[in-house]
Amino acid sequence: MLRCARLKSRLFTFTLIALTLLPAWASFGETLTFRDKIGRTVTIQTPVKRAILLTGADLLPVTGSWKQVVGISRTAREDNDLLRAVKPDVAQLFPSVGDNSNFNIEMLLQLKPDMVLSWSSNPANIHYMDKKGLPVVAVYPESITELYEVMRLQGKLFGREKQVESAIVCMENMFNFVRKRVAAVPPSQRKTALWISSKPTSVTGGISVNNDLLSIVGQNNLGQGIKEHSTDVPLEQIMSWNPDVIYIWGRASYSVNDILNNPQWRYIKAVKERRVFKAPKWDTWSPRLAPLALWMAATVYPKQFSDIDVTKTIDKFYRNVYGIPYSKVTQIER
Repeated sequence: MLRCARLKSRLFTFTLIALTLLPAWASFGETLTFRDKIGRTVTIQTPVKRAILLTGADLLPVTGSWKQVVGISRTAREDNDLLRAVKPDVAQLFPSVGDNSNFNIEMLLQLKPDMVLSWSSNPANIHYMDKKGLPVVAVYPESITELYEVMRLQGKLFGREKQVESAIVCMENMFNFVRKRVAAVPPSQRKTALWISSKPTSVTGGISVNNDLLSIVGQNNLGQGIKEHSTDVPLEQIMSWNPDVIYIWGRASYSVNDILNNPQWRYIKAVKERRVFKAPKWDTWSPRLAPLALWMAATVYPKQFSDIDVTKTIDKFYRNVYGIPYSKVTQIER
């Protein structure tokens, strides 16, 4: 039912991040010129041979481009269950280069990359790396469609387009399965939800991958009217919204019990009915967004998924996309 469809050969256009491809073939490969997320014109020779991934390392098991990468972010290197499962020695394979907001510029320069992939959320950092002569590409997907385009860009840069497209097909198969199941939930029974992040009062807005995620799982994002990726709101606003469900970002420093046991939150419906869930520490800018959607939908609408073994379905996804069993990574708490 959820097997990944066979990849069909076609051309890809990177529309949402305004990529304009101007290929120039030579013996060394293709020159790729495009505009990145902050409007910079970037030219990269592909396939890249010495990449630094300050973001996007979750795609490494898909592309298999380990030998084309010379550095990954500290978080990916030290605290990524997927990379450790595929490459147990991942911390020894790559040096510590820091993260998107706190990188080691000396190490970046020393590694002599032909491409650095980084978030665009701090343009000053991008321009700083640029001035230092680093070929940096700024990305920041704000929808699932744009996430696909960023994934396809990474496939193009590494010369692994087919592998990336195959992963996208698997994601779409699972998303469509979830959409079909939750479509049977009557509108009067649809849940309202909030996705909260680094602080309990930091909520996901309407311009984000997580907003799309909540839509797929048939839950109304109460922060949808906020035209930002995320923002802080007063607790009084959350109480006024009175969400049916609350999801906590997996890397938040607080727990489900911190919310459930906080007297200030006790009158909120999600707290009273104990529908507060913490996502695993999975990168939501990766194919793992699809099994996350299945878990979210099946947890809130169990009737629609009563005939589905969620764990086995997620296991099939992991084997198809990453080549490993689900048991090798952090399990979703259910």
